[in-house]
Amino acid sequence: MNKNTVSVPSLTFCIIMDIIGYLTYVIPVYGEFGDIVWAPLSAFLFLKCFEGNVAKIGALVNLAEEILPFTDFIPSFTFAHFYVKWKNKKI
Repeated sequence: MNKNTVSVPSLTFCIIMDIIGYLTYVIPVYGEFGDIVWAPLSAFLFLKCFEGNVAKIGALVNLAEEILPFTDFIPSFTFAHFYVKWKNKKI
């Protein structure tokens, strides 16, 4: 691996994290409470799974996406996975 490449969590892990985020959107009433708990946890996990600016900016975007209503459908972990993979190929 090139010294400039950034490690990336597996696609399976990223999809599972996004599915967990979707579940809080699907369950009525519980969903909004679930977002209050899940949003900071998801942002923390995002920060730990990715590196550098992708981790910092992505964690903030992920927190906003999870806590704001009607945005839980955005697969932020999966987008970040593919972005880092694409960025590593350009290096």
